[in-house]
Amino acid sequence: MYAQMVKSTGQPVKTLDEMDPLERAFQERINANEMIEPKDFMPDSYRQTLIRQISQHANSEIVGQLPEGNWITRAPTLERKAILLAKVQDEAGHGLYLYCAAETLGISREEMSQKLVDGKARYSSIFNYPTLTWADIGAVGWLVDGAAIINQVPLQRCSYGPYSRAMVRICKEESFHQRQGYAMLQTLCTGTDEQKAMVQDAVNRWWWPSIMMFGPPDQESVHSAQSEAWKIKLYSNDELRQKFVNQCVPQADHLGISLPDPDLKWNEETGNYDFGEINWDEFYSVLQGNGPCNNERLGARRKAWEDGRWFRDGLAAHQAKQDDAARKMPKVA
Repeated sequence: MYAQMVKSTGQPVKTLDEMDPLERAFQERINANEMIEPKDFMPDSYRQTLIRQISQHANSEIVGQLPEGNWITRAPTLERKAILLAKVQDEAGHGLYLYCAAETLGISREEMSQKLVDGKARYSSIFNYPTLTWADIGAVGWLVDGAAIINQVPLQRCSYGPYSRAMVRICKEESFHQRQGYAMLQTLCTGTDEQKAMVQDAVNRWWWPSIMMFGPPDQESVHSAQSEAWKIKLYSNDELRQKFVNQCVPQADHLGISLPDPDLKWNEETGNYDFGEINWDEFYSVLQGNGPCNNERLGARRKAWEDGRWFRDGLAAHQAKQDDAARKMPKVA
């Protein structure tokens, strides 16, 4: 998911008998698959978990523009420039939808953005890796957006209404991004030997970070149980990761490339592909700010935040002027 390591209560999930009457009524609505809306009662821990998850998701969409935006001026044709520009624009829109959804929980967009530039809020670890060649743009579309889709489609059925509804349009656009990235790799793989080698190199570098996107293994994901009980999260990290691997293997075969995992093989008993051990030390190191591009990504966001301050101040001054004029208008009897 674009939101990783989202903290909930950190406590064992309560039974209905352990809940107070308001909590019990809330959980019974969740259990009955009723949608929770902004003005409905919700436990503060549910609200805070959603704020952390949705804001982290929004931050990821915004920061996620940077690795691909870096290639807009270097795309090989005018058509490719237009496609990539449209995709980056979509990602900006996704961030705005999600910030709006989070605002319904009582946090402002300014506060969320400030936490991001201050380094107090996370975004997905995947965006701290560099896009070194044009083939990386296709690999990001196929693998990164592909992993995002597997994570995000269930969120269309999550328990919080504004988040669920925002995800409907986001998933449609992300699905298009994934197909566009894969089609780009198909074009490169049917080109020259050098182009196909470039694809293989990009996939070698993006494969493992992509399967880390689903977050830590279930036994280490201490906050997942509560999120699943609240139906913020519908499937476990390992379930989603396995689905992603199963999807990618035949797609890689079709491209005529290999995935960089010597342990990858079909398991007749489980009906899934077995895969090798993930380097979780790398995952946690990148999350802690030690990835190849952590400083570059945060630096770009800080610069954009400061460069746009004059515009935000102007909007606030204009709104204050409008509010003052409305207060001074004579009231109609």
